[in-house]
Amino acid sequence: MPINHVRLGLLFALVAVIFWGVLPLALKLTAGFIDPVTLTWYRFLVAFIVTLGFQLTAGNLGQFKTLPPQAWLILVMGSTFSIGNYLSMVYALEYLAPGPAQLYFQTAPFFLAFGGVMVFKEKFNISQGVFFTTLAFGLMVFFHSNLALSMLDANGVVMGILIVQFSALSWSIYALVQRYLIKYISPSNILLFIYAYGIVAMMPFIQLSYFTSMDNDEWLIAIFCAANTIIAYQCFAQSMKYASTLQVGAMVALTPIFSFIFTAVVAALGWWPDVIQGKAMDVYEVIGIIVVVLSVVGVQLFPKKS
Repeated sequence: MPINHVRLGLLFALVAVIFWGVLPLALKLTAGFIDPVTLTWYRFLVAFIVTLGFQLTAGNLGQFKTLPPQAWLILVMGSTFSIGNYLSMVYALEYLAPGPAQLYFQTAPFFLAFGGVMVFKEKFNISQGVFFTTLAFGLMVFFHSNLALSMLDANGVVMGILIVQFSALSWSIYALVQRYLIKYISPSNILLFIYAYGIVAMMPFIQLSYFTSMDNDEWLIAIFCAANTIIAYQCFAQSMKYASTLQVGAMVALTPIFSFIFTAVVAALGWWPDVIQGKAMDVYEVIGIIVVVLSVVGVQLFPKKS
């Protein structure tokens, strides 16, 4: 793959990671006025309408007519796992705090990288293996306090971990399916189908009454969550088109780092102090961030030399 294409893919991945990093803050703000399933349905609805408008304007919907039967089955499978990822993370938070849940979800980049090697026969050299090992170590050091707290409070922890692992695996399968289907259909059309599938699948579980009681600020937060879905998943879809799953997976591992940074900035500015509180970093978290960033850089650079 040309180096310029890889750089473009990594740029798309970085934008997706930044938007995923800020999303937990917005989701935390929505907890007081809408339930997670109804919010997810709304995000999918807005994303579907916007994406449909772009695809109609571009005249790209004809791709669905040429999609072979096996591709339809794979598209349905990927959509099912995508919805599974969204909903299982919601239920995992009944057993785990957000910090530990985010920690245990960091197996997703490794699932994605492993899938790229197994399914797409992508090259995995020794240097990348070393950097993925240090990446895992850096994440554990960064999350050391959350890991310790989750181990002290053992009630339901095992169930929460299992649910998070299902969520991480579901996300990885969705990502691999998306990469496989690119040869048949554009990333935007893949997302269009996933949004439509999710709207129908979640319809029986939503409560439309929430929308009648939301004030202007709450609507702005909900709209931001929907816009975040559109931008992040479009960029992620494009990144899978131009870069390897190994490189994209390493970039995704930066998501909790960005979440921590955005939380610290919001807390320092004094925004929503009753909902979002910052936490001073200890030396281990600083070391973890440095190790993670250097490991991600190493994964991106070494394929060019190998």
